[in-house]
Amino acid sequence: MGTPEFAVETLQTLVENGYNVVAVVTQPDKPVGRHQTEMQPSEVKKCALEHGLPVLQPEKMKDPAFIEQLQSYHANLQVVVAFRMLPEVVWAMPEYGTFNVHAALLPQYRGAAPINWAVINGETETGVTTFFLDHDIDTGRIIMKKTFPIPDDADVEYVYDGLMHLGAQLCLETLEAIIAADGHPVSIPQDSVHDGSSIKSAPKIFKETCEIDWTKTAKQVYDFVRGLSPVPGAWTTLMAPDGKETVLKVYKTRKTDKKGQGSGIITTDGKALYISAGDALLEIVELQLAGKKRMLARDFLNGMKNIEQYHVKKKCD
Repeated sequence: MGTPEFAVETLQTLVENGYNVVAVVTQPDKPVGRHQTEMQPSEVKKCALEHGLPVLQPEKMKDPAFIEQLQSYHANLQVVVAFRMLPEVVWAMPEYGTFNVHAALLPQYRGAAPINWAVINGETETGVTTFFLDHDIDTGRIIMKKTFPIPDDADVEYVYDGLMHLGAQLCLETLEAIIAADGHPVSIPQDSVHDGSSIKSAPKIFKETCEIDWTKTAKQVYDFVRGLSPVPGAWTTLMAPDGKETVLKVYKTRKTDKKGQGSGIITTDGKALYISAGDALLEIVELQLAGKKRMLARDFLNGMKNIEQYHVKKKCD
């Protein structure tokens, strides 16, 4: 059970290693295009069809027709990767239960966007966890974990790719452990691995979430930008001298030891573009002005000779 590209690696790995995948469950096709008339299948569906696997796409997970169809496959086990919350009638169906491959080191970063939030919060390490599903989101008994280092210059794309492959590997190891233990591998409650520090959550990210707060420290803004790059992208509002506002996406920054003159102030030395965070200047390396292509800041400066007359609208304005 899964939908995005992140889940494809695990499905592909299961098939290539000879596991009998009896069916694949994914989200319904989504309408795309200007008139919303073209239907786009999920990445998991595309992979499933390439391997000739039956695909189920329920609108509602409690739909009696879907439940009956799912039961007809008599699966011993269900594997979930980047899907949706399941009702008990679904996760409790197989004799060996249902386990999830989660892109974080649980109990930290429960929620929909664990990769983004780990980078945003400046973590130096994350990982993947397999756990048995229960009634609450991401709280079930932990089966296995694998860690993954986050370099200081890594963005979400780098961590996403690393965890995607690591998750598929951990899924195989978890399956082997479940089979060897006849469905009852060693697993531990999440409370037993919590060291007493505060648990950080990973809620779904919306457009409003991605607005840069320039009053934060340069390190916090730096991590925020790479934690949302390249998708969905951190953004700020550029204010022209005449008061016109334009959304500016920021994809890459570079830390400096230069002191700023106040948060949100734009400066340039003719070669580089800087915006002042709460304690220092951040060099803006890659950006995208609304309606334009993504570009290097130095190319942006060539067409914006009066950039220092602009300022960044503060998040609290």
